[in-house]
Amino acid sequence: MSYHLYFNGQILPIESALFQTNDLSLLRGYGMFDYFRTYNGVPFRWNDYWARFENSARLLKLPLPVSQEETAAILTELHTRAGEAEVAFRFVLTGGYSADSVSVVQPNFLIRCEPLPKDNPAGLLKGIKVLPYDYVRDLPEIKTTNYVHMILMADEMKQQQAADLLFHKDNEISELTRSNVFLFKGDSLITPDRNILNGITRRTVLELAAPHFDVQVRPVLLDELLHANEVFTTSTTKWAMPIVQVGEHTIGNGTPGNRTLKIQELFVKLVEQWGK
Repeated sequence: MSYHLYFNGQILPIESALFQTNDLSLLRGYGMFDYFRTYNGVPFRWNDYWARFENSARLLKLPLPVSQEETAAILTELHTRAGEAEVAFRFVLTGGYSADSVSVVQPNFLIRCEPLPKDNPAGLLKGIKVLPYDYVRDLPEIKTTNYVHMILMADEMKQQQAADLLFHKDNEISELTRSNVFLFKGDSLITPDRNILNGITRRTVLELAAPHFDVQVRPVLLDELLHANEVFTTSTTKWAMPIVQVGEHTIGNGTPGNRTLKIQELFVKLVEQWGK
């Protein structure tokens, strides 16, 4: 068994060469993606991920070439061929091939079935450092393929032993490069409400936290985050990852807080039972 991909109606080995050189994602950076995984062999919150992917395609004015039902069947086939209980799926929808380098004619649709990335148990236990970065994403509701700022800052992050960037603009925070951000002030769980990608893990955490904490979804200032009791970030690969340092500023006492650990516990219980 081995990993495969789907591309415009065909299932091919994962290492297959695919794109022609006049694809708008290459010429103009015009493309979007999504990423999710299985738990217990079942895609996590598939309906939510599809709805977000569909919304991104609508906002980019890219017609989806397959339905949700057709895509679900493709996922099943790719999962079966992989021969692994747990896999990740990466969707990529591009502007497609364009004779004039501008016009969208027919998008290209790629689905990659991939091995799961390595977990970061040390980060979950000890927390991570992020760097504040003055930037807000263009079209933040869309999961575009544009990660220029993260790549430009990769060496700086490595030098400073930071795991990610925390975006802020005019003293208001939004998100990290690949994940959402939360903070605790006492028993109030707070997360930004604008200039963000609406993460599915973020939505899950909000649902899990509601019975236990005062949940606030609103604008958040950078100064407020820096003086929070606890901070964490959420994504498919990070779950609820504590942030214990922002630049040179230590959050709380510099260790993951009990409320964040409670969120981790609730999330673990959920995914352990997913699909059962």
